Amino acid sequence: MAPPILKLDDIFLSFGGAPLLAGASLQIEPGDKICLVGRNGSGKSTLLKIAAGLVEAQSGEVFRHPSATVRYLEQAPDFAGFNTVQAYAEAGLGPGDDPYRVTYLLSHLGLTGEEDPKNLSGGESRRAALARVLAPEPDILLLDEPTNHLDLPTIEWLEGELQKTRSALVLISHDRRFLEKVSTATVWLDRGTSRRLDRGFSHFEAWRDQVLEAEELEQHKLGKAIEREEHWLRYGVTARRKRNMRRLGELQTMRSQYRGHKGPQGTVQATASDAQESGKLVIEAEKITKSFGKRAIVTPFSIRVHRGDCIGLVGPNGAGKTTLLKMLTGQLSPDSGTIKLGTNLEIATLDQKREDLDSEDTLANYLTDGRGENLLVNGEQRHVTGYMKEFLFQPEQARTPIRSLSGGERARLMLARILSRPANLLILDEPTNDLDIETLDLLQEIVAGFPGTVILVSHDRDFLDRTVTSTIAPAVPDAPDGRWIEYAGGYSDMLAQRKGALEERKRAEKAAEKPKTQEAAPSAGSAKSKLSFKQKFALENLPKEMAKAEAEIAKREQVMADPNLFTRDPAAFNRLAGEMEKLRASLTDMEEEWLELEMLREELEG
Repeated sequence: MAPPILKLDDIFLSFGGAPLLAGASLQIEPGDKICLVGRNGSGKSTLLKIAAGLVEAQSGEVFRHPSATVRYLEQAPDFAGFNTVQAYAEAGLGPGDDPYRVTYLLSHLGLTGEEDPKNLSGGESRRAALARVLAPEPDILLLDEPTNHLDLPTIEWLEGELQKTRSALVLISHDRRFLEKVSTATVWLDRGTSRRLDRGFSHFEAWRDQVLEAEELEQHKLGKAIEREEHWLRYGVTARRKRNMRRLGELQTMRSQYRGHKGPQGTVQATASDAQESGKLVIEAEKITKSFGKRAIVTPFSIRVHRGDCIGLVGPNGAGKTTLLKMLTGQLSPDSGTIKLGTNLEIATLDQKREDLDSEDTLANYLTDGRGENLLVNGEQRHVTGYMKEFLFQPEQARTPIRSLSGGERARLMLARILSRPANLLILDEPTNDLDIETLDLLQEIVAGFPGTVILVSHDRDFLDRTVTSTIAPAVPDAPDGRWIEYAGGYSDMLAQRKGALEERKRAEKAAEKPKTQEAAPSAGSAKSKLSFKQKFALENLPKEMAKAEAEIAKREQVMADPNLFTRDPAAFNRLAGEMEKLRASLTDMEEEWLELEMLREELEG
């Protein structure tokens, strides 16, 4: 095993009250791809800043290899002194780094490099910061929410870049699919301490549940041990005094451990408030269009949305998702076509930009609309502090101004507000932004179980797959031209249907290019066309080759079924995974070739 190039050990940090970090550790070796996970407020970003040297721990050991280069993705980049984005990104390069990397990265991130940093939006600032840290290809990349403000095509491109980079990575992200594809190890930050799993994020949740169950069992055992010792204290203190004093001391220690145990942070507990049932037909759009100047945002598009549907809108930034959403909900009139909204609609909206938040307002005032200490939830009067607890806010935060909340806390607060309002149509524009994984789970359950109708815009592929019943996406994903198509199912279903349509179109084009065969029937005395020797040989031998490939795949699957293989020999695991991928691709090619030859043989034989 290679020595670590960066190591944090027994890190302690407190900002006054309970310690934020109390014994946390992080070890990075060459080639590591670590995802750092934990609840909002658990200290993930702080630990990353300590690793980057931007925050100093109050105690603990910090080691960085003297020759290792480290780049940290800033949440709020400082553009002072730079006239263009290109100049800002190139300033991150070191001696000997390739300047072309900056141009390449900016292009794929949707920037030209000529932009004035003073005029950048939040999303563009994020992209410029990504180009700056990726360009030098450092030894260690520390990325805090790298996918924020990125659209799906860019997220998928970034996945590919990070999978093939030689840099060691530490990632913080709430995008499950992104973490599953990029990470090979997981560090869980929980209650100030860290635990490491040498497997990717896809294995994290099952492992976390096992750890918490074991912890709960240990606490239960400790409680029972205390009960036994207390019983002895009451009825058995007749033994020697010295032994009694020792057992009394042990009892005090156990009591202290039991009282001092800090369980895992609670989960958000909430349901959407019920409203009067809407009509069966919620939205009917007939051949609606929208253009801004010469640019078509929506060309004739029709859809019928029924009660109980959950519809996802996806596409690159600037494709017109929010415009289409506003048209469907009646906030924006189409240039042509008609939109009819159903009866009894009560709409609740979560806005992407969180514009509904007044930073000077307090949490309690925001939740109650300034109507005192209570709010009505599902027809029941609730005290605001009790309702706040369900969303993991402490009672003392009731008078806290919103400006002091983190991004994740603001998202939770807005979620708490819209779920307290009666609604039968939920409009969610980027609802997963800044939510931790546990709150995402809750939101997923709310959306999936909502009795009304949901329309949502999201770049979170896992969330879309788990919730939506149909997906609206641009007909041309790479260069949207205003045409939109509704696909059945979630994001993965949409990709499969797109792939199938593309393959069908290629087959049709290929067939059209083939020279037409002679239409005249052969004379009675003429011989029929036959397969060539090469085609006959392939038709006879391909089944044997396919059987060999299947046997090789099965052999590797059996070896990889060992749950300890990755931990014991990651190189062997990765080699086998690569071989499996090549064998499966080869098998697919052989199956397609054999099928084409078999169809040709049947056609020639009549």
